[in-house]
Amino acid sequence: MTFQIGDKVVYPNQGIGTIENISSRTFGAAFERFYLLRLGCNSMTVLVPFSNAANIGLRRVTKDREIARVLSYLSNGWCEIKSDWKVRFKENTERMQSGDLLRAAEVLKSLLQLHVDKPLSFREKKMLERARHMLVSEISISRSVSELQAISLLQRTLAKTGLALPASL
Repeated sequence: MTFQIGDKVVYPNQGIGTIENISSRTFGAAFERFYLLRLGCNSMTVLVPFSNAANIGLRRVTKDREIARVLSYLSNGWCEIKSDWKVRFKENTERMQSGDLLRAAEVLKSLLQLHVDKPLSFREKKMLERARHMLVSEISISRSVSELQAISLLQRTLAKTGLALPASL
């Protein structure tokens, strides 16, 4: 998959960024092309080698029909939660690193369910915040709405299963 300057892309576990430049560099005898990606959440820039873009999961912003599938998942029933913190954290980390929006929704939903029963650990709070940010930003861009409207949509969707985005963690 190739991207052009100006394309909005998802950098797994970090969120949405914009391809600002495409450059080339030589390392000894090796020649490599790079995407210069500026992340929207903190204006950090990342150089991603063309040859590694697929391996790290760099992808285009999710289409609206996939957003509908994610929202459907969030609005239907509860999911299984691992009781062992280490196992749960490892699985959630892998889901977030996949870059897949449905997997981020799984993390959000499971951590919100867990939060109903007990306070989250510091690390799980941070993961919940990242999952929330990824969903909100991608819904916002995919549906061409403000982040506040995306948050409202997410809150209405989660309310169907009795869950809510916490005001602050």
